[in-house]
Amino acid sequence: MARLRQLTDVVSGGFNYVACAAVIIMMMLTCVDVMSRLFWQPIPGTYELVGFIGTAVVSFALAYTSIERGHIAVELLVDRLPKQLQFFIEGINSLIGLALFSLIAWQSMVYATDLKSSGEVSLTLEIPTYPFVYGISIGCGMLCVALLVEFILSMRRVIYK
Repeated sequence: MARLRQLTDVVSGGFNYVACAAVIIMMMLTCVDVMSRLFWQPIPGTYELVGFIGTAVVSFALAYTSIERGHIAVELLVDRLPKQLQFFIEGINSLIGLALFSLIAWQSMVYATDLKSSGEVSLTLEIPTYPFVYGISIGCGMLCVALLVEFILSMRRVIYK
């Protein structure tokens, strides 16, 4: 189990580096576009590109953020419960998240396949949209792996403590 947790940490960390690089690219593109508006003309399709890059930022940062417990959580009531019950609630939360994001990953894969077969492209730059939807599916899939590991670890804490 420790190896799976370590592998999940490493892979999600790699995904997070991709997300960080995407933020930098998005920021640079926006800055260059703003500067070019002042002196020349705007970069065509900047809005589209920033939107596409934003999908990578969000989806590839999901697993790492979950592992690092970076999401907002209201623990006012749960902190007052016994530790085993806290671990149980944490496990149920992970299981519900796993179900939800499994569904999102699956439907994103189906949608991306439909987009690919229909040949849909963006309006301005005519970039195919399906790779970005596949990226969402991959990011949600990685989150599912992280949530599964968290669920197993939480249930082990419930049983063995």
